[in-house]
Parts: sequence; C-alpha cells; structure tokens
Amino acid sequence: MYKSGEVAYQPLPLPDRVQKPDDQALAAAQAFLDYMRKRHSVRDYATRPVPEEVIAACIAAAGTAPSGANHQPWHFVAIADPAMKARIRAAAEEEEAAFYAGGAGDEWLAALEPIGTGTAKPHLTDAPWLIVVFAQRYGVTEDGQRYKNYYVPESVGIATGLLITALHHAGLVCLEHTPNPMKFLNELCGRPDHEKAVMILPVGWPADHATVPEVAKRKKPLAEILSVFRG
Repeated sequence: MYKSGEVAYQPLPLPDRVQKPDDQALAAAQAFLDYMRKRHSVRDYATRPVPEEVIAACIAAAGTAPSGANHQPWHFVAIADPAMKARIRAAAEEEEAAFYAGGAGDEWLAALEPIGTGTAKPHLTDAPWLIVVFAQRYGVTEDGQRYKNYYVPESVGIATGLLITALHHAGLVCLEHTPNPMKFLNELCGRPDHEKAVMILPVGWPADHATVPEVAKRKKPLAEILSVFRG
C-alpha cells in the first residue's frame, strides 16, 4: 500500500510457505481445476439471505491480490439495500434497452444469442447482494496529495478474479455485469470522481430453478490456450 515518504526497499523473509512435493502439487492443481469447473455465472437467485460476514471475507480475499507497485487501486461496495438495488437495475435496463435496440451492432447481438441475455435484469434486484467493483485511476494520501496508480486495469482484473473465486469457494454464485456507462454509481455509492465502476456482481445462492446456457460449458481445450517451450 502506498504511503507518502516510504521509498526504501525493506526485504522480509518469505513469511508463509505452502509449497508441496511435485506429486502433491499436481494433485492439488487437478483438484482445484475440478472444483473451478463447477463455477457458473448464474442469473437465478434464491431468496435465502447471505450473511454480511461472508461477503466481507470474500472481499478481504480479493484485497490480497497483487497490484502495480502494491497500490491496490480498487474499492468494493457491497449493497443489500433494496432501494439502491432497484435504482441500479432501472439504470442498467435503460442502458440495455439502447444496447439491444441497435447500439450493439448485429455481430455482437448474434454472439450473445446463445447466452440468452436480454434487456431485463431481474438478478440485480433478486440477488441478496450486489458488489460494485471500482477502479481507482489515481490515489490520494491522507493529507490530500494525489499519487499515480500503475497497471490499474490489470490489478483490478486480478482482484476481481480472486473475488469471484472466493465467492465460489464459499458456495455462492455470481454474475459478471459490466456497467457502461453508469457514472451515477459514484454518487449512489459515495465514491469519488477518480474512481470508475467496472463491474457489478450480483451475489447469492442459486435458485432451485437456476439454469445456465449450454454454450457456457464449452471451454477451449488446453491445447488452444497453452503453449509450452521446453529447454
């Protein structure tokens, strides 16, 4: 975390070691892969509430992500208030109406057809929680001095990935909703102008009738996403 005046490098012995022998490492990696294959983006939520402590713990896990210069250029806003969720849904559906009315273009709409999306976003009010992810274009010290953040999109992307993984690990489901534009979220969530909302995650338990698009289970084979150069 950036702190004004701290410019010296101070090495620490590696504080935590979780390394395993090769066979155990492979078993752990395979077990994690199998578990992550059970992660799904879900639009149908149960009415069962989610304790705030669970949401906070998942966000704390996201906060452990690496970031450019360790500036941690993110902020997470967790929303359970029905009125706030309703306002977000109304704004999102207004934008989606323009998107599907021609703003997206034919190619984009054709790509979305197998996903089954549309202008209605009931998950934004059905889910017990919405987590809004903000990216901080720059930081501000306690005495009001501005400082530069580095690799902001990359850093926030890593943290969001950790958040989604933590939610899955807790048994929850979420959906990745990208607001564009949703500048009103800054005012609604009490965030400064130098932050930008980059994602809204509806979070909760899946409804009994929850479904996912069949096409979402089609993942590229390893051979298409991995290249290896052996010495």
